[in-house]
Amino acid sequence: MPKYLFYNIVIISSHYLYTLIQAVMQLYGYFKGGFNLNKSLKTLLLFGLILGTALLPTNTLVYASTTSNTAKTNTIGNAEPLLKVNKASALGPIGYTPSQIRMAYGLNQVSATGERETIAIVDAYGSPTIKSDLVAFSNQFGLTQTKLSVAYPTGKPNIIDSGWALETSIDVEWAHAIAPKANILLCVAKSNSYTDLLTAIDYATSHGVQVVSNSWSSPEFSYESSYDSHFQHPGVVYLASSDDVGSGAQYPASSPYVLSVGGTTLNIDSNGTYESETGWYGSGGGISYSELLPSYQKNLAYMLGNYRGDPDVSWDADPATGAAVYDTTPYWNYSGWFQVGGTSLGAPSWAGLIALFDQVHKNPLSSFDAISKLYNASNLAYSTDFNDIITGNNGAFSCLPGYDLVTGIGSPKANALIPYFSRLKR
Repeated sequence: MPKYLFYNIVIISSHYLYTLIQAVMQLYGYFKGGFNLNKSLKTLLLFGLILGTALLPTNTLVYASTTSNTAKTNTIGNAEPLLKVNKASALGPIGYTPSQIRMAYGLNQVSATGERETIAIVDAYGSPTIKSDLVAFSNQFGLTQTKLSVAYPTGKPNIIDSGWALETSIDVEWAHAIAPKANILLCVAKSNSYTDLLTAIDYATSHGVQVVSNSWSSPEFSYESSYDSHFQHPGVVYLASSDDVGSGAQYPASSPYVLSVGGTTLNIDSNGTYESETGWYGSGGGISYSELLPSYQKNLAYMLGNYRGDPDVSWDADPATGAAVYDTTPYWNYSGWFQVGGTSLGAPSWAGLIALFDQVHKNPLSSFDAISKLYNASNLAYSTDFNDIITGNNGAFSCLPGYDLVTGIGSPKANALIPYFSRLKR
């Protein structure tokens, strides 16, 4: 059984009992909905989860503070995928479809497709069925088939990890759903160590991609800024999910050279028409204790002080309003269609959106430049370019008008943001 299914409830803040209860209830909802476990087994698993958290070594606990940037750890841990499964089905798609999501965020009103762009997806372990799964996903939703290349920069993995396999399906399928004519390079790390994952990122950078999506994270560590050079390359934009267990900054999303994607609960009608959006309680977000305030957040110093705030932007992430994903590598003995959320959904989706920005901009953007332009768009025409999410919280932080530490600037109105990037100086 993947260890992160048990460690998902590791304490975000030992100072906030509310956050622990919230995380336990989140995981209870995961077991309650969509998987046919009997009551006794649910009780036993929940008891094991709580006991397992209590017995974790203190140096693995994650601490957050609303008033200070207390160091979380001096050591680097392994990364974990940021997915949340709501339901599984062998009968057909469940969850929001590409056409619904595209309509909700205004993508149905744009002609850009990501043609001649390449999106890199970086995941550990990968999926042995990803190529056939992508074909089935595309056929189901009438999407153009695209070129998917798979690379193993650190060698082929020795195991199949079902959680990372499902993560791989989310990332590849939803990057494709948003930018259907972009090429995809899946860079599979041999393990979930930072050494292997960063090597995979470097491989993607050196092989002509324009966007690199990372749907994984670990707690911040004191020397994380020494790794930021992996995300500073001309013509490449790097993204990362902000985390799925509520308040607290995580790496690499906390890097000022990475577009950090938080999560929302997206409410739409049956056609996909946008109705409302609130901050998802699992959305990672907070103030970094290590990364200094970047210039694009200087107007937020009153909130952030001298350190980087994340996330920058957001996307649907609540598993209850999750998206359809196809994966035939068994996950908890289920295969086929899943309804999946988590900020894992947002990073590849925003990666697809960045590919569309690049296409109309005619010149590949760099990470810092792209993030700066998004903040500038929010300053120039906020309500035109973004959905401002003003309700909801992630434990320690609440959604606010304008920028907040749950949803960042907000979710995109792609029909306005894409023309904005097309007008910028090339």
